[in-house]
Amino acid sequence: MLDAQRAIAIGDHLPGLVFWLEWAVTLIELFAVAILIVGLARFSWGYFRSELAGSTMVERTSRANLGRIVLARYILMALEVFIVADILMTLLSASLASLLFLALLVLIRSVISYFLEHEIKAIKAEENGQ
Repeated sequence: MLDAQRAIAIGDHLPGLVFWLEWAVTLIELFAVAILIVGLARFSWGYFRSELAGSTMVERTSRANLGRIVLARYILMALEVFIVADILMTLLSASLASLLFLALLVLIRSVISYFLEHEIKAIKAEENGQ
């Protein structure tokens, strides 16, 4: 008998599919983490290269701003991929709590995305003003 607060989930009718979807979610989450790591590596590489190049303060600031834009874009990409994984997990559990959790995650990630996009535009405007 199903719990009164739980909707019918995919696993109730297709238990074999749940196994593969859980693996897919894990792979999607690992892919999102890989995106973050690549973004951090590119940012770090650019930062150290800029600092060790002995360039002027204006050039270093410009490169740092470009690095911040690159890192922000990687973070935005990873957040979008994490949302895909969260949607799949919600489909698997289909509980009100998981649906509310998903809504909260999407809200938080949307706010982060908004502010990252705003920062990217501000950095670009600053660069164009110099």
